[in-house]
Amino acid sequence: MTKIDIIQNVNEKLGFSKRDSARIVETLFELIKDKLASGEKIKISGFGSFVVKNKKARRGRNPQTGQEISISARKVLTFKSSQILRKALNP
Repeated sequence: MTKIDIIQNVNEKLGFSKRDSARIVETLFELIKDKLASGEKIKISGFGSFVVKNKKARRGRNPQTGQEISISARKVLTFKSSQILRKALNP
């Protein structure tokens, strides 16, 4: 499913115009992105939680050459599904 598909579903199910549906979906994604970028956790009841975690710098190895490399510190996004979603996927 793509963003266009989400916009079309909002349009069909809620009866908003395509322009309004696109603005709703875009606004929702921008809000989620901004909150995650500021380090906040997002919890959507019945769906799951998005959390940004910090990974420390570490030593790694290039699997093709065997050369040791340095992997820089970075932030990663994790998602943990709710029990309701897991039960819906695995009846």
